[in-house]
Amino acid sequence: MSIDIKAPTFPESVADGTVATWHKQPGEACSADELIVDIETDKVVLEVVAPADGVIKEIVKGEGDTVLSEEVIAVFEAGAAASAPAASAPAAEAASAPAAETTTDADKIGPAARKLIEENGLDASQIPGTGKNGGITKEDVQNFIKNKPAAAPAAAAPAAAAPALNIPVGERTEKRVPMTRLRATIAKRLVEAQQNAAMLTTYNEVNMKPVMELRKQYKDLFEKVHGGTRLGFMSFFVKAATEALKRFPAVNASIDGNDMVYHGYQDIGVAVSTERGLMVPVLRDTDSMSLAEVEATIADFGKRGREGKLGMDDMQGGTFTITNGGVFGSLMSTPILNPPQTAILGMHKIQERPMAVNGQVEILPMMYLALSYDHRMIDGKEAVQFLVTIKDLLEDPARMLLDV
Repeated sequence: MSIDIKAPTFPESVADGTVATWHKQPGEACSADELIVDIETDKVVLEVVAPADGVIKEIVKGEGDTVLSEEVIAVFEAGAAASAPAASAPAAEAASAPAAETTTDADKIGPAARKLIEENGLDASQIPGTGKNGGITKEDVQNFIKNKPAAAPAAAAPAAAAPALNIPVGERTEKRVPMTRLRATIAKRLVEAQQNAAMLTTYNEVNMKPVMELRKQYKDLFEKVHGGTRLGFMSFFVKAATEALKRFPAVNASIDGNDMVYHGYQDIGVAVSTERGLMVPVLRDTDSMSLAEVEATIADFGKRGREGKLGMDDMQGGTFTITNGGVFGSLMSTPILNPPQTAILGMHKIQERPMAVNGQVEILPMMYLALSYDHRMIDGKEAVQFLVTIKDLLEDPARMLLDV
């Protein structure tokens, strides 16, 4: 029985998508719910799985093709076994002369896996395959990259990369790669944010010693009580920002045309860096979330972001955003607004610096904070007071518990 495989139903905010990677080829056997193709949209990469056991009869949309919501991308034959040519090929190659071995090995590498191998300069012979007949899948390559020793890339990459490029040593090389839809959309939105908003940034600094001491005192007990959830710094910033947003509603608002929309809830987006680009999944109703719930949810966002499994529902909405460049070593930066939100908080690296405290010089762990805001909605006074509120709450964490 033939079944049309269609692109997923895209939300209203997503016009179309692009076929990113076919994990199965025509004639190749598929199991029910097995991943067969990735569809990349402006926001996330959606996975399409096999509707039943069978084979792909025909691919209608190839890699790189644009597809609309519910558009047919392939024809699937349910209940069919792998086609005769595909099934007999390994046996025929095995019976042929040794010269055919190179072709056989190459056929065991899927197109997505081959692309990753070439991009990372890997030796395919070192990658264990878990696919059909020992074939190497995209997941095999990703696991190999993730688990290989730290010293291996430095030694192996140049040796593997040189033959692939086949360019003499010292040659000035260039590599042109099409921008993904996600990165193109990020670029477009960032440019629009700067062109359409009256964006300003105010800075302050916070003494992280109280939070660090509190975390050091309770992190082991916290992890034990909350089932392995670790106590980080982001949960303190989320709770401090939530309290500050309640005190300054304009910072939690958004602009819709000529209307100012005030939100009676706090949905805070947390920027997550992935291989595909920056994603901003949203924590819902942070006022009712505990520190443990915040930490567990952020950890889940990070894990699913790295695996490419964040959904559109995870990233839609949001009334405020927090971005942390400090994890990469940034000491200070100017974050760009995430429209239609009117403000974004930038965290940075914790750096020990000599500070004057009551006439004495002390070495304290300090962090610069940056708040970018839309001056059309937020006055400078509100922006500064909002940032000072976050600073005061973090320098005296008990105030968050006492609501003072």
